[in-house]
Amino acid sequence: MATVIVPAHNEASVIEECLNSIVDQDGVDHIIVPCNGCTDNTVDIVRSKFPQVVCLDIEKPSKTNALNVAEARARELGVTYPVFYIDADTQISDGAIKHITQAMADGKILLSAPTPVINTLKSSWLVKTYYRVWTQLPYIKEGVIATCSFIVSEEGRKRFDKFADVIGDDGFIRCHFKNSEIANIDGAQIYITAPRDIFSLIKIKTRARLGNMELIAKKKCPIQEAKHYGNVMKKRLLSKDFLPTIIYISIALLIRLRAKKQFKQLGSYQWEKDTSSR
Repeated sequence: MATVIVPAHNEASVIEECLNSIVDQDGVDHIIVPCNGCTDNTVDIVRSKFPQVVCLDIEKPSKTNALNVAEARARELGVTYPVFYIDADTQISDGAIKHITQAMADGKILLSAPTPVINTLKSSWLVKTYYRVWTQLPYIKEGVIATCSFIVSEEGRKRFDKFADVIGDDGFIRCHFKNSEIANIDGAQIYITAPRDIFSLIKIKTRARLGNMELIAKKKCPIQEAKHYGNVMKKRLLSKDFLPTIIYISIALLIRLRAKKQFKQLGSYQWEKDTSSR
C-alpha cells in the first residue's frame, strides 16, 4: 500500500484531472493535497469533489514547506510506503501506483518515477525541437528526470530529515541517491503537458538549473556523480540531427546564462511557473 502527496499552488485548472488519475487506483492508503498559498479555488475543488482526499489549506506559498506539512499529517494517519510525490499538473496511468509499488518491493530501487510521456502537440516548433533532443539524452534516461514527480521507498526516505527550503525539491531528492538506486519504472507512465511557447519553456528550465545551482551552493547534495555527456553532443552534431542539436544547445546556453544571472539575486527569487500549458 502507498501514500500519495500532491502539492498544489493555484492549480484550479489542473488539479481535478490529476486527482482523477489517482483516486481510483489500487494500493492507495492515503491521498494528501497540501494546498499552499492558493489565491484561487484549488482548495474548494479538492474539498468538494474529492471528499476521500485529505486537503490541507496552508497559508505559506512554498512547495517544500507544503511537502513537510503533508508528511507530518501522513505520519499522524499512519504513513505507508512507498510515498508518491505527484505534481498537480500531471496525471499518472491506470495501475501505475500498484505497478510501481511492486517494482520497488525488493528494495533494490529506493527512488523511482513513472516513465514520462511529454505531450508537445500544442507546443511551438522550437519547444518540440528542444524536447526531441532533451528526451534522448543519457542523463534523462537514467531516471527520475523530466517527471517533476518521484516515489521514495521507506528505506530511501531515511536518507534525509525533511525537505530543505530550496527551489528544486526533485533535485534535492535525487542527489541523495546513486544512479544505481534510481529508475524510471517501465509499464507506468506520467503524462506531462509541455509549454506552448519557448519563453515558458525557458522559464521552467531556468528554474530547474537555478535549483541545482542552489543545491550545490548550499551543500545540500551529499551524492554527486560525474556526468560525461560531451561525446553525445559531438556525435549528434555530426549526424542528421545536426540542426535540432544546434537549436537545443542554443536554448540550453540561454537557460544557463539566465540561471547564472538569477543566481546573483537568489534571495529575491520569484518562482517562475509555466501557465501556457494550463
